[in-house]
Amino acid sequence: MSDSKVVFLDVDGTITTYENMIPDSAKRAIQAARENGHKVLMCTGRSKAENPPELVEIGFDGMIGGNGAYVEVSDRVVMHAHVTAEQCRRIVDWCHARGLEFYLESNNGLFASENFREAARPMLRLYAGRKGVGNAEALETDDVMHGVIYGGELYRDDVNKVSFILSSYQDYLDAVRDFPDMKVGTWGGAGETALFGDMGVKDIDKARAVRVAVEALGADMADTVAMGDAKVDIPMFEACATSVCMGSGGEEARAAADFVTTRVDDDGLWNAFSHLHLI
Repeated sequence: MSDSKVVFLDVDGTITTYENMIPDSAKRAIQAARENGHKVLMCTGRSKAENPPELVEIGFDGMIGGNGAYVEVSDRVVMHAHVTAEQCRRIVDWCHARGLEFYLESNNGLFASENFREAARPMLRLYAGRKGVGNAEALETDDVMHGVIYGGELYRDDVNKVSFILSSYQDYLDAVRDFPDMKVGTWGGAGETALFGDMGVKDIDKARAVRVAVEALGADMADTVAMGDAKVDIPMFEACATSVCMGSGGEEARAAADFVTTRVDDDGLWNAFSHLHLI
């Protein structure tokens, strides 16, 4: 074990608010921790194209994207697991047949289905409202999601994962049945209140990606810290030596973490870094 830590940060609700705003205290915490010799990496469901310039410009030592499908350390890609072109075609056709709007998450962009902007608006407002966003009812799809491309090719070979709007929880259950070769999950809420389904590469999660990144850094898992706010972060919590849940986190994530800090917009990142003596 060393004094230098490797810190893995979820993005939405951890570094940024759910309206994509980055508190100054979060920027300062990340930059101060790196100046103190710690490594700080994003570990997010986002693909690289979803990161706006103001997020990238904070400065990071690497990125885990697509909930573990993509691992980049010190500007070097050390792992990238894609959905196959055939799987992508099947997913697109399945969603179209069911009338479900979706987007393909690639490092080259978020390629959305024909009516995604309109269909996603109420879902994203509900999602933001559940997370305590004050002006959630006024949010537009493009306020919440960066890098969305409309009218692009939907049969692709560069996809990390796919998210689709649930018309009911049955869509998720049917996806599990129809895509046994995929990792199928939900997000936007707990259990049957989920708003979106997603499909990605089987046997991929944030925990596996964290181990790949730590090995690439030549570091030790005993020196790792994970911070997040959602159920998808729990494997990362379990893999890392220390885990922190944000104040806006769901019940399961809070229960799985070593401690709970304040909300992202209430200096949650800064307070956690101070608690852990990273700054």
